[in-house]
Amino acid sequence: MATTVVMPPSNTITLAQKYLPILDEVYKRQSLTSMFDTANANWVGANTVNLFSFTSNGMANYSRDAGYVMGNVTGGWEDYTITQDRGRAFQIDFLSDEETLGQSVAAALSQVERVDVIPEIDSYRFAKWASTTGVTSTTATITPGSTNMPALISAAEASMDDAEVPYEGRVLFVSPTAYQYLKDGIERRIINSENNVNMNVEYFDDMQVIRVPQGRFNTAITLNAPTTAAGAGGYTATGDNIHFMIVHPSAILQVMKHRNLRTFTPDQNIEADAYRINFRYAHDTWVLDQKVKGIYVCHA
Repeated sequence: MATTVVMPPSNTITLAQKYLPILDEVYKRQSLTSMFDTANANWVGANTVNLFSFTSNGMANYSRDAGYVMGNVTGGWEDYTITQDRGRAFQIDFLSDEETLGQSVAAALSQVERVDVIPEIDSYRFAKWASTTGVTSTTATITPGSTNMPALISAAEASMDDAEVPYEGRVLFVSPTAYQYLKDGIERRIINSENNVNMNVEYFDDMQVIRVPQGRFNTAITLNAPTTAAGAGGYTATGDNIHFMIVHPSAILQVMKHRNLRTFTPDQNIEADAYRINFRYAHDTWVLDQKVKGIYVCHA
């Protein structure tokens, strides 16, 4: 007679509850794009976001005899379907975790989130914004001593101003090299009595300045899709290095639909005497058709 073994779920819940707040904090602290996540998306079905779009005609002359010239207003719902469903599973041997005083599982969770997950998500978002049709995209060769980075950024601001992108709320993302040239291009006066010189640029023309590692800052990436444990996974940069990007939040629709962590103890793992960790992330980002001028990118 066959015997059915029922595994207790309590340990899974306990481990997940223990580590999820840690991973949430890592994501919010180390992701450079999470500020644009939409908390209250209008979902249609399992993986589609619905957004209302509206357009109207401009003004016409008013006639004292005929009155108003009729115009057209067009409103409708646009669907945005999530394309990113990524994940990975890991196993850590019971004795390996025990011999490290229980630190292996915790380290693996933090390491995967910080080193693998967050850089990929940021890279995907920057690349998608930069490659969206209609986004203002310029090229520049920047070299030490001859690049006037403040002037390049000011030209980008002027372009956005002409397109009537709101001034308030713009965010300036810069590569480490571009950030260095930005600092070099700003003149400062230091008083003789100062003994603590801070050259950091936290805001430029009221725009928050966020430094982005070049490995995450590219106009195109390829997401690797391994089918075996030995496959490297992750992503590969396949476009041009981005120098800087100005983003207004109104131009972005961004969702983290599903972010799931499941942990199984060795007693629950029927395949091995090991802890098993499953990660899964379903997310996407879009540049709204009517707000494409809310993004300006300068790349190599």
